[in-house]
Amino acid sequence: MKLPVIKHLTQFIEDNDEDFVVETIETLEALTEISSLKDEELDVIGELISNMYGAIEVHKMTKTGTSKKEALNSFMSRVMGSIDN
Repeated sequence: MKLPVIKHLTQFIEDNDEDFVVETIETLEALTEISSLKDEELDVIGELISNMYGAIEVHKMTKTGTSKKEALNSFMSRVMGSIDN
């Protein structure tokens, strides 16, 4: 996951609508079912999906009153904490 990408996607959600990102995730998930995709291609798709889910999570936190900076930091702390375990 890349914080700048999540931050950019969070802004996209604010400017547009979360549904665009949700539909993009669904499309990318459908693409992963193509058997001829290489591992590297699947890794890129997976990274995109992860960043989009992260942006949706950050957006949800901001809707409950958390500042964007705090929401981003909290989300990344949780991600890093789950990696360390």
